[in-house]
Amino acid sequence: MEIKRINPVPRWSDATIYNGIIHFVEVPESDTKADMTGQMQQVLEQAELSLQSAGSDKSRILSVTIYVTNFADLDAMNRVWEAWLPNDCAPSRACLKVELVDPDYKVEIAFVAAQ
Repeated sequence: MEIKRINPVPRWSDATIYNGIIHFVEVPESDTKADMTGQMQQVLEQAELSLQSAGSDKSRILSVTIYVTNFADLDAMNRVWEAWLPNDCAPSRACLKVELVDPDYKVEIAFVAAQ
């Protein structure tokens, strides 16, 4: 089977698709000074665009790994996440506290979705 890479550059691809499964990662791109609510909204808006470009949508997300820098932000993160997901479509999920590459990032999400 062919591996399809969307917008590859030397360090990463915007998404990688293999056997009908899409893998991609989103970080806040437009305003890294926003609070957790604002950064989550950015990440999820970007995720919708990534899903569309790969021929999918948010109802087809299989799994996510959510990386946060402060567990005090979990309530805000969960409110945005739950409001964004369609009913009865929650994927499997892991949430980890980490140090992210940009000190202004509060959240990064790795997605796996079906096409």
